[in-house]
Amino acid sequence: MSDEKLKYEVKDYWNNETCGSWSSNKEKFTKDYFEEIEEFRYKIQPEIFSFAEFTRWYGKKVLEVGVGAGTDFLQWARAGAKVFGVDLTEQACEHVQHRLNIYGFQAESIQVADCEKLPFKDNLFDLVWSWGVIHHTPDTEAALTEIVRVLAPGGTAKIMIYHRHSILSYLFWVKHALLKFKPWLSLSNVLWNKMESPGTKAYTRKEALKMLQKLPVENISIKTVLTYYDKLERFSPAMQWIARKLAILLGGDKAGWFMLIQFNKKK
Repeated sequence: MSDEKLKYEVKDYWNNETCGSWSSNKEKFTKDYFEEIEEFRYKIQPEIFSFAEFTRWYGKKVLEVGVGAGTDFLQWARAGAKVFGVDLTEQACEHVQHRLNIYGFQAESIQVADCEKLPFKDNLFDLVWSWGVIHHTPDTEAALTEIVRVLAPGGTAKIMIYHRHSILSYLFWVKHALLKFKPWLSLSNVLWNKMESPGTKAYTRKEALKMLQKLPVENISIKTVLTYYDKLERFSPAMQWIARKLAILLGGDKAGWFMLIQFNKKK
């Protein structure tokens, strides 16, 4: 499958179900709808707050790559950032605009755009934020290159991508490979075909570092964290017990599904 065809399928997938929107059964685009999405997002992904540090970016130019239902985007606006947003889908941009209108905020810019070809000039943003997005695009390295290009010298990027050697990945492999009598399938193959939109990738720390070392960046920090998904918190106590034992065996946060990457663009 060509990159363009895959990108079309990714866009179609997320246009049909904007990220996070499935967590609410309230009337679409109402305040209750958005508040239910927000409550659920930060309940199951509390690590976002400590990583984003929303309130530290007052008055700064912040670009969010992949706005989804606009939950993080609203936090940047509330924090007083000059916030810009892009997403591959029209539905996500529509979510953000409705959300801002309800809460009385304005964005500098919200537009449909490809993260591999960001529609901004070089050296523009103090911060680029992207949570769980660029592992869905066919050329993740191109997306990283673009993020660095639009960062101002000394600017910061905070990115989350999926970690392949995680408890969730291994359990996903058991479900979709081992229990389907296809033990020869790799973790990457299972994630590509079964995790969210077609073509989803997950990386090792070494792979992430290798991509970044090609770029003009410094102060690189890469860490993984155990998540709600690794801990199987939506399953039975017995399943959660299994997840805890696996976490001990695999080194705790070293086996986490979320890989948190932070770096600065060289001055």
